[in-house]
Amino acid sequence: MFFCSMIHFSSDQMSVEELTEAMQSSASGEEKTSFLIEYLLSQREGILDFAKTLIFALFVYFIGKKIVKFCLKLTSKWMVKRDVEAGVQNFVMSFAKVGYHLVLIFVVAWILGVGATIIALVGSAGLAVGLALQGSLSNLAGGVLILALKPFRVGEYISVTGVEGTVESIDIFYTRVATTDNKTIVIPNGTITSATITNVTNAEKRMLVLDFMVPYEADIPELKEILKDIMRRDEMIFQDEPMDVVINKLSPLKVQMQLKAWVKTEDYWDVRYRLLEHIKIVLEEKFNIP
Repeated sequence: MFFCSMIHFSSDQMSVEELTEAMQSSASGEEKTSFLIEYLLSQREGILDFAKTLIFALFVYFIGKKIVKFCLKLTSKWMVKRDVEAGVQNFVMSFAKVGYHLVLIFVVAWILGVGATIIALVGSAGLAVGLALQGSLSNLAGGVLILALKPFRVGEYISVTGVEGTVESIDIFYTRVATTDNKTIVIPNGTITSATITNVTNAEKRMLVLDFMVPYEADIPELKEILKDIMRRDEMIFQDEPMDVVINKLSPLKVQMQLKAWVKTEDYWDVRYRLLEHIKIVLEEKFNIP
């Protein structure tokens, strides 16, 4: 009797509490189904309104995605037109991508009526998020410092934290460095800004220093003269700059020699590899040193 009286309530009297009570009652399955249908019909205006809002929000989202792509292209073209440095371009584009998508998400959230809730949640969780992302924020600050102070730029050859190579990109949190053996090393920006950075690209010339070992019985003066003659005949070595072959250190078993010469920065690796090959050949053929 209780349930029968409930299903004849008018639409504006039905509520979630009544639906819950009916579903938990001892009524038959048909009666529960009837009451559920009647409840849904009583909420049809609200359901239709929400469906319309959801469809509109989805429409805004898909249109917004296209607008975001268009804005990213405009931002990129604007920086290219003004000849903005490549590193700054990568950094700004990373920021722009995140920023444009956040704006789109908040617009869709406001359409769905949950914008204020999201802002409140973000605000209340700000401290926890900040603590959790402490390392990432440090890397973000490091990226800003790299772009502001410009210790290096994209395309320059650097040595930092034991890594040596050409800078490929400077992103929001990381810097990518390509080594001479074609490896890409990803270094956190925070680590870079707290380390010693060696930028060899800024200088037109670079000193080449090669260490090698010879036994005590080797004829040091003859070896020095042969290697100096090789350097004098190398067109990539600056002939008007100091060049020498010296004894750098004495160990219990061998003598550590050191070859020094000045070369153009862009020729550094070619000359290094060539001289190492010459040193090996001289030691093997002239002095029988394996």
